[in-house]
Amino acid sequence: MKTKPARGRGARHPPGLPPWHPAALLGSGFGTGLLPVAPGSWGALAALPLAWVLNSAFGTAGLAAAALFTFAAGTWAAGRIAAASGDPDPATAVIDEIAGQLLSLVPAPRKPAAYAFAFLLFRLFDIGKPWPIGRIDRRVGGGLGIMLDDAAAAVYAVLAQLAIGGMFGVRP
Repeated sequence: MKTKPARGRGARHPPGLPPWHPAALLGSGFGTGLLPVAPGSWGALAALPLAWVLNSAFGTAGLAAAALFTFAAGTWAAGRIAAASGDPDPATAVIDEIAGQLLSLVPAPRKPAAYAFAFLLFRLFDIGKPWPIGRIDRRVGGGLGIMLDDAAAAVYAVLAQLAIGGMFGVRP
């Protein structure tokens, strides 16, 4: 299973690329992926205020469009970082978590508790990798593979939000 190892101190930018390279900037979430502990969680957390602004300005359709755009751009950026570093899923590439978190927030009402719940669900599915997420993670390579398992985790988070909301008569 491709897992993102905990990063130690001293890494300044995605390995193999200069820090000003567009793939390094975008793929690292403009530096979020350079944080030394749990870069994926920090990347997902950084997506929350971005999602709030996008949802406020453009509604859920705009948020969904931003998630799709981020997925497409992230496929390129993560693929470049992986190729340059020789690591199939480098910890510095957190654009996958950003895209997945944006997608998981599409059904969430713009309320802090709903965003926190969506964050927790997304991280649960992204880290736990239930079927078929783990299979995608192991079998699909390159930038698409880096992005696709997080998109699948986001779909699970969306479905969980809808199911849990339905059980309690709450519609997101």
